[in-house]
Amino acid sequence: MFALLLSMMVSSTTAFGLRKRDDSPQNVTYDGRSLFINGRRELLFSGSIHYPRSTPDMWPDLLDKARHGGLNTIQTYVFWNLHEPEKGKFNFEGNADLIKFIKLIQERGMYLILRLGPFIQAEWNHGGLPYWLRDVPGIYFRSNNEPFKLHMKEYVMRIVQMMKDNKFFASQGGPIILAQIENEYNQIQLAYDERGIEYVNWAAQMAVETNIGVPWIMCKQKEAPDPVINSCNGRHCGDTFLGPNKPYKPRVWTENWTVQYRVYGDPVSRRSAEDIGLSMARFFSKDGSVANYYMYHGGTNFGRNAAAFKVTGYYDAAPLDEYGMTKEPKWGHLRDVHRAINLCKKALIYGTSTTQKLNEFHEIRVYEKPGTPICAAFLFNNHSTEAVTINFRGKNFYVPGHSISIIPDCKNEVLNTDNIIAQHNYRTFTRSQLANNHEWEVFSEPIPTTAEVVPGNMTAPPELFTFLKDTTDYAWYTVSFDFDPEDLLKNGTLPNLHIFSFGHGLLAFVNGEYVGSGHGTSERAQFKMLIKGINLKAGKNEISIMAYVTGLHDSGAYMEHRFAGPAEVRIDGLETKMGHIELAKRRFKWGARAGLEGEKKEIYTEKGSKKVSWEKVGEKGRVGPALSWYKTRFTTPEGREPVAIRMTGMKKGMMWVNGNGLGRHWVDYKVRGTDEPSQDVFHIPRSFLNPRDNLLVIFEEEPSNPENIQIELVSRDTVCSYVHDFFAPAVQSWNDKPGDQEGELQTSEPLSKPHASVKCPNKKKIISVDFASFGNPSGDCGSFQLGNCTFDAALTRDVVEKACLGKESCKLPVDPELFGAAPRACSALPFKTIAIQVKCSY
Repeated sequence: MFALLLSMMVSSTTAFGLRKRDDSPQNVTYDGRSLFINGRRELLFSGSIHYPRSTPDMWPDLLDKARHGGLNTIQTYVFWNLHEPEKGKFNFEGNADLIKFIKLIQERGMYLILRLGPFIQAEWNHGGLPYWLRDVPGIYFRSNNEPFKLHMKEYVMRIVQMMKDNKFFASQGGPIILAQIENEYNQIQLAYDERGIEYVNWAAQMAVETNIGVPWIMCKQKEAPDPVINSCNGRHCGDTFLGPNKPYKPRVWTENWTVQYRVYGDPVSRRSAEDIGLSMARFFSKDGSVANYYMYHGGTNFGRNAAAFKVTGYYDAAPLDEYGMTKEPKWGHLRDVHRAINLCKKALIYGTSTTQKLNEFHEIRVYEKPGTPICAAFLFNNHSTEAVTINFRGKNFYVPGHSISIIPDCKNEVLNTDNIIAQHNYRTFTRSQLANNHEWEVFSEPIPTTAEVVPGNMTAPPELFTFLKDTTDYAWYTVSFDFDPEDLLKNGTLPNLHIFSFGHGLLAFVNGEYVGSGHGTSERAQFKMLIKGINLKAGKNEISIMAYVTGLHDSGAYMEHRFAGPAEVRIDGLETKMGHIELAKRRFKWGARAGLEGEKKEIYTEKGSKKVSWEKVGEKGRVGPALSWYKTRFTTPEGREPVAIRMTGMKKGMMWVNGNGLGRHWVDYKVRGTDEPSQDVFHIPRSFLNPRDNLLVIFEEEPSNPENIQIELVSRDTVCSYVHDFFAPAVQSWNDKPGDQEGELQTSEPLSKPHASVKCPNKKKIISVDFASFGNPSGDCGSFQLGNCTFDAALTRDVVEKACLGKESCKLPVDPELFGAAPRACSALPFKTIAIQVKCSY
């Protein structure tokens, strides 16, 4: 069958089915330039939005913002361990409702790239593979292994059939135009030698034989088997991608990383809007046809879904932040870049390209259709800092360092990727007036002894992953031993507890008393822990260890053979022949138990919270014991803004609101070299809240105090504009001329005057102008400062207030005539700038 499919390939095009906008089935072809949709070539601007990292009530707004941001396509993984957490038991409800998510995409006339995996990585627990796969006899993940292939194919077929039953493939009139099998396998393949090559060929054949009627892709797979398309992941695929492995395949970019995901200890990840915009313009100027932002909205790793050592917030600095709000100027600038590239669309897909390399830094790429006015040019300045003036067809264009100027008609520049016309904003967290009258109660998790756990006759601590089976983060290990006070060293020094663990972390108790904790890192999960001066008693002593994981690993070869947990436990500093006691030896009996009592009784729910006795938290400032459950109630916060919880004073554990898991918190894991927490504010989706009263339960591993926890409202109501007078007019003002003048541009704005514009979110209105200056102001949104060239300050503020106050949006031409006579200090300036900062509210 596979050989037959290969023989059907032709050198120029490959046929699949695709949908029309009226949702009727259509054929589609692709060639080395692009996909054909409804018989027409298309440029696809896509963004990753993962349905389980948000909530169903957030999906419509996220998709609308993506569409208004210039995207015509959404990309998502399918999460196997979310949908089949136990073999044969499926879940497609709540934020696992894949069908509902796709229907919302279809309703908006958008396309979908469905990444079935089933291995996805995605910084998601176990890379999306369900834990029960590890228990299958003889299994090796992602290799030419019959047990793995059996279950993988079974799952893929189930998802494919669901899509077919709902007529979601483009060949049926649905939105899915591309599907992905496997994920970033090229490097992993090397670990399996021939079995890796055999597996990737099998995966491609299995996928193609599903006959879904749309192309299949494999990302970061240099030699994707025909007819599967190989695609690129990275920040600058316009330059780093070696290209399709066959000339009849289009250039597809599956992951343009808008920031970098974070692990505990990482600083905040940043990537500028300018650099992302440049990368998109570069890719499409070099025959790119499909480009996807990873992530467009990252969202939240709710519950236990984050992979090992990954923070709960995911890609918060994407164009849509964790709370679903537009992060400006990233969202707006990319919208403008999409618009500029689309103005070049006819030239890009029907024109012939030529490249003029001016020197090592500067390049002109032109797409032109002979005999027509259809022409587009991209002027590229690859110098990291120095601007250049490039003469193109008799006209000079100023191109800043590390940027591309886009000229859709080979005459008029509509956008330079370094020049941001889009507005700016910044995010604020404000204490809720209604939600913070907390009265805390506490329930202490009991510390078990060897006699209280089952079984109690093991000769060593069992391996942690295998013992937990991904049903909880926590396991108890207990061991007892007899101690003779005569074994103390003669100098009176107390003995030490020494533990070596393969990760991820643990807390230690001696005779029920907390003595210390330790953990590994994302780079090295294993660690050693030394607790000095432990108090032992004559006779029987109990060592109780609470071992935990921070999620399962999400990548790498032989994932099914990863392990964790304590391996060596000994008492050092004794007056014995050996000087220590090895407790992980055969003569000692170990007990082990998975999970917490509070978890098993679900005390984070309304019903479960009544199954234990709670006590009021002690006096103010008192630190509670390790392994404490804290409970309080709070009133639903006012307004409509997103809601967050700031976990000040807490250390590590998990959080629930009305039984919904908010994720893990690890506030005392600091960013390397600083005293700042990796993450201390966490999203509470509005859909998790009741109309009035809510239950908040926190499990805290370390000694801590919840009294400074705060419920906050999140907004981006401070909006700014910062525009130079040499910028081109806003790209939205340019349009293609119709009919015989196709390929030429027209604009509704004076070519010499760009505009500063601000728009409030969520139909709010501008209630104040907090900063307004024309001249050479400096700084960023929220911290603007006057420069030494400042036009009449009172007049500038008056002009801005008259244009903006009481409105949802306003715009002002960057025109010196509006702001009075130029002061002498401005005479030497090469350009002038307007900076506006406004406050929005209902």
